[in-house]
Amino acid sequence: MAAEIVNPRSDSSTDSTGSATDEPFDPAFALHRGGKMAVQATVPIRDKDDLSLAYTPGVAKVCSAIAENPELVHDYTWKSQVVAVVTDGTAVLGLGDIGPEASLPVMEGKAILFKQFGGVDAVPIALATTDADEIVETVVRLAPSFGGVNLEDISAPRCFEIERRLQERLDIPVFHDDQHGTAVVTLAALRNAAKLSGRSLGDLRAVISGAGAAGVAIAKFLLEAGLGDVAVADRKGIVSRDREDLTEVKRELAELTNKAGISGPLDSALAGADVFIGVSGGTVPEPAVASMAPGAFVFAMANPNPEVHPDIAHKYAAVVATGRSDYPNQINNVLAFPGIFAGALQVRASRITEGMKIAAATALADVVGDELAADYVIPSPFDERVAPAVTAAVAAAARAEGVARR
Repeated sequence: MAAEIVNPRSDSSTDSTGSATDEPFDPAFALHRGGKMAVQATVPIRDKDDLSLAYTPGVAKVCSAIAENPELVHDYTWKSQVVAVVTDGTAVLGLGDIGPEASLPVMEGKAILFKQFGGVDAVPIALATTDADEIVETVVRLAPSFGGVNLEDISAPRCFEIERRLQERLDIPVFHDDQHGTAVVTLAALRNAAKLSGRSLGDLRAVISGAGAAGVAIAKFLLEAGLGDVAVADRKGIVSRDREDLTEVKRELAELTNKAGISGPLDSALAGADVFIGVSGGTVPEPAVASMAPGAFVFAMANPNPEVHPDIAHKYAAVVATGRSDYPNQINNVLAFPGIFAGALQVRASRITEGMKIAAATALADVVGDELAADYVIPSPFDERVAPAVTAAVAAAARAEGVARR
């Protein structure tokens, strides 16, 4: 049974009618009551003149102008400033497949993080379907209202197909944060860990526990950024070319990774490895961690229980990171996605490229600067330098790669 958190100021709460109940006060429920967000007008409606401009008849002039020149929609509506946060509720945090309604608190939370940390407006959209075709068609039909699409908490392997198909059909950024946000922050932390130890990414061999959305994206992204080699493990062991049980996504992964041809359990790959990245849950035995190379980096990012407890990791690793806020070096996606979308929207990018993501990771790593230390390889989400740095880097990369439209 979940622990009860009692507000010292009150020992009761209210139900949906406002009547007092005997239930103890829970601050999480109190914060969520009524939802966490609302629509706010940016223009006042004080009198009939304002009304006639904001709505009919004045709005007709603007509609007609956009009909003649559709590009004007970016100047006269919120389209270029707003992102759709789309889910089907199948892979929500550590809760799994909980459905669209139950996912809404998370989607609202994501939307307010977009606003708080990147100045980007976002709208939660929870879809009552898990069919990939239906999700793609629905998002395509919604796209005229938005400047970008953030896919959220959609289970693998469907998430890969859905993102790819939407990117092919839409001319606005489509970004699955569970994949790419995690990968960007991981690369930033790894760059700084390598810098701290006087090594380059090309000197490192990594092992990733987890071949879902995050694990696959991290592996591909780190290789794109210059990592020496990486092996990825799923529940059945190392993803390798000799396995006959691989999905299409994992077969592709096997071709890209594991140059050493390691097979067998995760433990066998960790022997002599420079980096462990955990995005799967479960527990890695201490002897396996001890078998890693001297000066290793352990990024155990599962929540709430890291794959390697920090106390154990610190015995053997030079740098330790987790997904938790109560330990140093938190790998948190909020360091990436607000600035990435802010930069993409700022220049009206048609998509988010690998170069834009690498620019985001580099900018994020550079925020640490001269403060770099073993317990500070990645900045805090509350560091006010983060979003502006990532935004500027992403916008510049979009222009350099020819996907910016202003």
